Amino acid sequence: MQELANIFIKSIFIDNMIFAYFLGMCSYLAVSKTVKTSVGMGFAVIFVLGFTIPINYLLENFILKQGALVWLSESFVDVDLGFLSFIMFIAIIASMVQLVEMIVEKFSPALYGSLGIFLPLIAVNCAILGGSLFMQERAYTSIVEATVFGLGSGIGWFLAIVAIAAIREKIRYSHVPAPLRGLGITFIITGLMGIAFMSFMGIKL
Repeated sequence: MQELANIFIKSIFIDNMIFAYFLGMCSYLAVSKTVKTSVGMGFAVIFVLGFTIPINYLLENFILKQGALVWLSESFVDVDLGFLSFIMFIAIIASMVQLVEMIVEKFSPALYGSLGIFLPLIAVNCAILGGSLFMQERAYTSIVEATVFGLGSGIGWFLAIVAIAAIREKIRYSHVPAPLRGLGITFIITGLMGIAFMSFMGIKL
């Protein structure tokens, strides 16, 4: 249980997709103009990461890795389909994103219109693929660990985009120098928030 808590807390605060690795910056910068759209995008990312990482974990460990097909037959012990990892991971991600897009369009047309092209672009969001590749690199020992990592990474991305959206809404009423308005001040604030999140690196569970 402690190991799961450690993975969860670490994926949110220490290995935050935005502030530690700067993954998913395109959607982070484009959608974070209002808190409402940021919350919608954040929940979509949590959903996609929470489902794609455990599915890709099963795919990796029961189909793609060398010897993973041994459950079919002993003759497959030397089969290695690892070269298909990227394309298979992306196929799973694209399927989940399509599902999210249909759900949002059905139940919240206004949010669907606000997110625009950035909702289907979750499929090529580097934070989503990055989550699956980190899962592969860290070789989690169970699907529960992979799921906890996926949810934690999604929540970390959610917190990042909602926080920057709230700040961007406030600084509209501030006297920001003209050359820094818009993306300029957003980059500066993101860098400062990244430095602030570095303080969590001392967390030990």
